[in-house]
Amino acid sequence: MANRLADSTSPYLLQHADNPVDWWEWGDEAFAEAARREVPVLLSVGYAACHWCHVMAHESFEDERIAAMINSGFVAIKVDREERPDVDAVYMQATQALTGQGGWPMTVFLTPDRSPFFAGTYYPPAPRGGLPSFPQVLQAIGEAWRDRREELVTAAGTISDQLAGARPDLAGQAGAAEIGQAIATLRRDYDGERGGFGTAPKFPPSLVLEALLRSADPDAMIMVEGTLEAMARGGIHDQLAGGFARYSVDAGWVVPHFEKMLYDNALLLGSYVGWWRRTGSPLAERVTTDLVDWLFTELRTPEGGFASSLDADSLDAEGTLREGAYYAWTPEQLRDVLGPEDGAWAAEVFVVTANGTFEDGASTLQLPADQDPVRLADIRRKLADARAGRARPGRDDKIITAWNGWAIDALVQAAMIMNRPDWLEVARHAADLVWRVHRVDDGLRRSSRQGRVGTAAAVLEDYAALAQAATRLTAAGADAEWLSRAEWLADRMITAFDDGAGGFYDTAAEAERLYLRPKDPTDNATPSGLSAAVHALTLLAELTGRADYAERAERAAASAAGLITAAPRFAGWLLADAISRTEAPPVEVAIAGPPDHPDTIELRRTAWRLAPAGSVVLAGPPDLPGFALLGQRTMIDNRPTAYVCRNFVCRMPVTTVADLTTALASP
Repeated sequence: MANRLADSTSPYLLQHADNPVDWWEWGDEAFAEAARREVPVLLSVGYAACHWCHVMAHESFEDERIAAMINSGFVAIKVDREERPDVDAVYMQATQALTGQGGWPMTVFLTPDRSPFFAGTYYPPAPRGGLPSFPQVLQAIGEAWRDRREELVTAAGTISDQLAGARPDLAGQAGAAEIGQAIATLRRDYDGERGGFGTAPKFPPSLVLEALLRSADPDAMIMVEGTLEAMARGGIHDQLAGGFARYSVDAGWVVPHFEKMLYDNALLLGSYVGWWRRTGSPLAERVTTDLVDWLFTELRTPEGGFASSLDADSLDAEGTLREGAYYAWTPEQLRDVLGPEDGAWAAEVFVVTANGTFEDGASTLQLPADQDPVRLADIRRKLADARAGRARPGRDDKIITAWNGWAIDALVQAAMIMNRPDWLEVARHAADLVWRVHRVDDGLRRSSRQGRVGTAAAVLEDYAALAQAATRLTAAGADAEWLSRAEWLADRMITAFDDGAGGFYDTAAEAERLYLRPKDPTDNATPSGLSAAVHALTLLAELTGRADYAERAERAAASAAGLITAAPRFAGWLLADAISRTEAPPVEVAIAGPPDHPDTIELRRTAWRLAPAGSVVLAGPPDLPGFALLGQRTMIDNRPTAYVCRNFVCRMPVTTVADLTTALASP
């Protein structure tokens, strides 16, 4: 037995490197071995922060008896879904088609030619809750392969063919009528009592919130504020240190599934900055600041990028691995740390009850109402210091291109809008790291760890997210080098991922061929590659004035516009793009003046805060080489001067914040 995971750049795979299972990484060699031995492939897909992945690993993959069954009858392949989203996507589609549901760990049985014929998710080591045991599944699959192999191979081919032909036509238009229909659907799905959409479980709807933040519909901000406030005050939000868990198991945001993902927190940072930009809400400002601090403290790596996630599980006081052990409190624990008076106050303020809101008499911390800020800050500090003595959740420290791109983009916007140049410097450092390490052989790689780049090629969302971040960095500092990088990323994206019908595939033309080339335009926890590409190309077109980028973005948006009315909760970024095109067109703001002049800084900050979403703001000397937006933009009376433009056609220049505010408020 030779487990082959020890040299992986994936912490998830490294978690399985000592299993008695004879694991292979995904690749031609593993499938060649299955063909040589004439056995099926057991494909197990998960990720490092996944609670049930840990459970199945401990129960089954660490068990010598079960491992022997796997090794004798299968070639076992372990995949980190975060490193190989293409593999995860095509086999998740098969799993959902075969079982009616999906999730992780994902367990799929394949023929040696990579076609799926049986699938499921978590299997226990003994029958439980209506699920067969994992040994029973292994035995049944092994017997079927031995006795009815031809039937299984034929069925696998049929499944693959059907899935390959199952793509609906989503092309359409998204004008005022379609946008109104989508907003009406969201209004019906909105939970007016607890915020968010639908019922439990509830996931942070960051992408839908981006659309609603752009909308002039009178109900849009009601839904935005109701959702963002409910999440900020709920147990899904770490009330001591910031950061949001992946989802809430209940409808009231009380008990989360405790894993924390970079992508959620990057996208939510954009949502809370957008809320503050629109309203000046003190809660939005506090959550934004806490969230940035949490990103820097918990996820920033020594190399300067952002790690992927924190685990849901950690060791409790008895040394048992438990979900949420790091975050939950009892009234007694509060009193032990704070004393009787402050402990009782904290229990009331944070809704820590005698019976518990979570498990075993413990509670998550909530903050339903504002409190004395001085006393609250002192209590938070003391509890955070005490919690630091607990066993910490594990961290997946690989750096994923797309997730870092979204974090960088949100940080740049937060830095420019809230006047935090220190945040901008961190964003630049992260972007430099990703560009330096992940660009290999005239292409991008998906991930790296501890400065060592992984082998998986970047997918569409990686190019799109990094292109958007590069464009935002370009505008923030009038940086010609980042402009060149943004254009390279966009050009590569257009060339390598084009589907020939206006849209994009999720994998490049030269990427590994799976039984199905992934192409999913629906937004889920993260933007789809297509919607991310639309946003990146549109923003770059605003900055450069290049009509080819704008036209390509418009064609891509039209290729999936039917989603906006069919399923608006899964088309948030496409809806946001449609609203900007139809209701609130972005502008270009050129500010001619020395970048470090106080008046330039104030004009620039005003423009970043008040310009419609999707706008670009560029400040620099007049006629700065490489930037058409600053071409022939002169200073008036030798004072820093702002030009508000649309499609590079500009209004009369202004030199004061008051006049710029008026110009940006005018249609």
